Amino acid sequence: MACGGFDMEALLDVVKVEAESGYLLRLEFENGEKRVFDMSAYMDKRPFVRIKELPLFALAKVDYGTVVWPGNIDIAPETLYDRSVPA
Repeated sequence: MACGGFDMEALLDVVKVEAESGYLLRLEFENGEKRVFDMSAYMDKRPFVRIKELPLFALAKVDYGTVVWPGNIDIAPETLYDRSVPA
């Protein structure tokens, strides 16, 4: 029986990311779903403050199924999915 629609088996990998102005990440997940994640609330917190400068933020790429930046900065794919909105 599913509990509140949350299913640990349904963890989705990110397959594509585009960083946009306003600290937005345009994401595509392995199920083909396209979503937008707003990073602005995270940008004054560690470790993301290190990529707050837009040239660095724009270096977002996909690695190991999630979004990563130079300097070993990443964000959990479940956070990206759960806190994003359909594109």
